[in-house]
Formats: sequence, C-alpha cells, structure tokens
Amino acid sequence: MISKSNIDILAFGAHADDVEIGMGGTIAKYVQQGKHIVICDLTKAEMSSNGSISLRQKEAKKAADILGVERISLDLPDRGLYMKAEYINQIITVIRQYKPALVFAPFSADRHPDHGNCAKLVEEAVFSAGVRKYMEEGSSDYHRVKNMYYYMINGFHKPDFVVDITSTLPTKLDSLRTYASQFDKTDGAADTPLVNGYIETVEARERMFGKEVGVGYAEGFMTKKPLLIDADLLGDN
Repeated sequence: MISKSNIDILAFGAHADDVEIGMGGTIAKYVQQGKHIVICDLTKAEMSSNGSISLRQKEAKKAADILGVERISLDLPDRGLYMKAEYINQIITVIRQYKPALVFAPFSADRHPDHGNCAKLVEEAVFSAGVRKYMEEGSSDYHRVKNMYYYMINGFHKPDFVVDITSTLPTKLDSLRTYASQFDKTDGAADTPLVNGYIETVEARERMFGKEVGVGYAEGFMTKKPLLIDADLLGDN
C-alpha cells in the first residue's frame, strides 16, 4: 500500500534484490539520517532460475525491513520489460503518488536486458510524470523529479560519483544475505552467476570504489546531468 508522498528517494529495480545490490548501503545511510525511501520492484521475478515467487517476496520483505524502507511491487512481466505505454503509465502512477525528490534506476549498460530496459522505462516515466496534461483522467497530480541517478548491479563501471557506505556496508550485506534462494549454493539449485561468490564480488567492488576516494567502502552512481557541488573544493568547510 502506498502510504506516503513527498518522499526523499524512490528506487526502482527490475527484480527484488537489484536495488540492494546497487545501492543498499546508500539507502541504509540515508534511512539513518531520517530520510523516507521506497523501493519499487517492477516484476515478481517469476522467471528466476532459483526460488519461487512467494519465497522471493518473503526474502524481499525481509531485506526491506533490514534497510528500514517501504517496498512495493508491480506485476510487469519478468523478461518482458519492453517499452509499452501501459508499463510506463504504471510507473508514472507510482511516481505521482509518492512524489519523490530523487529517483534511482539500474545503469543501462548491464549484462541483464531487464536491467537496461528498467532504466529506459523509468526514464520515460520520470519525464512524463512531470507533464501536467499527461494521463489527466484518473491520475494524481503531475510531479517533477529533482534528479534521476543510476546504480550498478552487474559489472564494474567508472562512476560519476560515489557515496561513502563504510558505516552501512554490514547492513547492505545483511540485506543481500536474505536472498538465500539467489545467492546460496544449495543442492538442486541452478548454477547461475549469483551462486558463485556474487556477494563477495559486490563487496570487493564497493571496497575498490572506496579506495579510489580514501574511504573504506563506497557505492558508485551515474548521472546524465552535471552535479552542482555547493561546498569548498579545498575541504575547508
């Protein structure tokens, strides 16, 4: 149930666990600062090689509880996230009801097509959500998002900026470990890239990003707009 509006961050993922992989530490950090954050999974991941829909939903709920966020799920088709107006309009409805300041989505250059298509769908929705006359009938008031950013799931890319998650890395890892159906190698499980040390790989990536900026761990993000730094670049403030 959508219970808040004018939230701080609305993070979209194609599947449950996408957001945690890409920005679980950042979410935990801002929740600790009192920010209101919602995760929206576009699909119920029924095509996942391991785990059932009901199990994945239980895992996702537990992960959201660990991060301290609200989570909702649309029912768009897994492996069918194509550019369709009906899909875009469902995402627009979520954006207009929550009215987030910031929206996050997966970085489009990802090996999984659903992740890139999720980014494209959300981009379209973010733009149209701010058009006053779009979906006038039966829609909430239009809403213009302040900024949209992109997080990494698979792969290692050069980020446009990073967020220090040294203090919240344990929370991120705890949220990922709730997805035992995806990350634990069990008898009878399909041999996917996720069951062969994937969490450790994510942790190593965040350690590398942290090293680049002189902190323990960091998460990397992309942006299509320049960042305005309202601070003394010499670090005096």
